[in-house]
Amino acid sequence: MPDKDPNLCQEKAFSSFYTEHLQAASNFAFYKCGDSASALDLVQEAFSKLWENCASVDVLKAKTYLFTSINNLFLNTIRHHKVVMNYAKERPYLDRDNQDPEYLLREEEFKSQLLKAIDELSDAQKEVFLLNRIEGKKYREIAELLDVSQKTVEKHMSAALKTLRTKFGNI
Repeated sequence: MPDKDPNLCQEKAFSSFYTEHLQAASNFAFYKCGDSASALDLVQEAFSKLWENCASVDVLKAKTYLFTSINNLFLNTIRHHKVVMNYAKERPYLDRDNQDPEYLLREEEFKSQLLKAIDELSDAQKEVFLLNRIEGKKYREIAELLDVSQKTVEKHMSAALKTLRTKFGNI
């Protein structure tokens, strides 16, 4: 190739860069988010962003740009998730104004007691419980994320549920 530093805007150069860095980028994204579908979305978005900005990205810094983009996209996803969760906490029901005030009061009291009970769980139990029941992750995913065995996750979840059932009855 006569040009030492090919331009990423050239389809052949970009394709070569893509092939060379796809697996590492996918592994990095999976490490960040722990979900292969989300990781694939992050990688695709980052490569798309690199392609859109290929003229302004130095080919020698393209790998750094790619991984920084993946990291920033992941952080943006987390920020967005926090906003959605905060909104859901503040307005869990759109028609709450039409509900019985006594029911709303009991619901708030129960929610407060439940949050307190969850907070009193051990750190490991709390983390496993929240990842499973709030974020919807499977035991296998939690085990990979926390770098423990699936049996350990099951043990923590069982202990957390036992503690909560003792306080609240059958959940």
